Amino acid sequence: MKITKIFPVVLTLLLVGPTFAQQKKTFKPQKAVLATINANLADADAQYKYMATQLKPEEFPKTFHPETGKMETSNSGWWCSGFYPGTLLELYAQNHDEALKTEANRIMGVLAKEQYNTHTHDLGFMMYCSFGTANKLEPKPEYKQILLNSAKSLSTRFNPKVGCIKSWDSKPSDFLVIIDNMMNLELLFWATRETGDSSFYKIAVTHANTTIKNHYRPDFSSYHVINYNSETGAVQEKKTAQGFANESAWARGQAWGLYGFTVMYRETKDKKYLDQANNIAKFLLNNPNLPADKIPYWDFNASNIPSALRDASAAAIMSSALLELCRYTDNADAQTYFKTAEAIIKTLSSATYKAKPETNGGFILQHSVGHFPAGTEIDVPLTYADYYFVEAMKRYKAFAGRK
Repeated sequence: MKITKIFPVVLTLLLVGPTFAQQKKTFKPQKAVLATINANLADADAQYKYMATQLKPEEFPKTFHPETGKMETSNSGWWCSGFYPGTLLELYAQNHDEALKTEANRIMGVLAKEQYNTHTHDLGFMMYCSFGTANKLEPKPEYKQILLNSAKSLSTRFNPKVGCIKSWDSKPSDFLVIIDNMMNLELLFWATRETGDSSFYKIAVTHANTTIKNHYRPDFSSYHVINYNSETGAVQEKKTAQGFANESAWARGQAWGLYGFTVMYRETKDKKYLDQANNIAKFLLNNPNLPADKIPYWDFNASNIPSALRDASAAAIMSSALLELCRYTDNADAQTYFKTAEAIIKTLSSATYKAKPETNGGFILQHSVGHFPAGTEIDVPLTYADYYFVEAMKRYKAFAGRK
């Protein structure tokens, strides 16, 4: 009897997909912030058209080095390749500037071959942020096929013994999984909705459950990297790669987890994921090392706080995640999440973080930190900072009944 009652609910969730109508709450966007966002989006439109003039046909923007005035680019195989077309399309959806759509379509033609890439876990970033966005705006059979092939490629990296999708290739005895991988699961949920094939859904849920078990500390901060034994599934190491120390809370990693478990709740309606997202949010927002303007230091445990560099990318991801999470959670927390996201948008819109026209290589935001321990992408613009900033602004506008 229980099965007959539950099955239609599960089927409905899989077919209907993402929804923001879980609870009715009242959020009051500020008119001044909405005006700032509209100005930001107009400026971003111009910035990204300028950026397009700085790129060779096969190049994807990676970062810009203000001290040399030079753009750093990548090929389509770099994990950030989907953010450039994704941002172009999100801006097009806001401003309806056909030049942005044309450029997005051009560069997606370069990106399309990555649908068959089985050597990366980042196909969600690469393909869902680009082709997934394109498919939402203008569904096409070819977009759907590219996304399904991408989901299949991502699924080849799942190890049922470990219960996770492998992040980085390494020696055979190691199975490295990073917290960032939570962001690639949305592609798998999409694939199940489109095909009815529950294997994608099951991989995503298994990966998330294993991540809760092994990536998170009692205070709901996350390790960056877990190294599993590929044959037994046993945890061999808990460490960092991009954070300050193995036991520190690398800021962007915490933001990836917040966003990822919010998506998990959206897609499954399983309360344990909502609880996880809320607990991560409280770790972040109640952290004594979170600055008053809500732009986190690159690591919450960096040794030189308050002189440590800030990370605009972590702030942008947090803001976007909180603007979804606030729709699902209890009202008191919901208002805190909404106001924090609003504060982040206001700070990122300031002259400190928002670049002047035709500067910064065409990137919208300044002052992100990519890989501090490796000495790369330090205090520079990053494509994903822009992508999630635009997404956060879009989500904020939605509270005012604006697309």
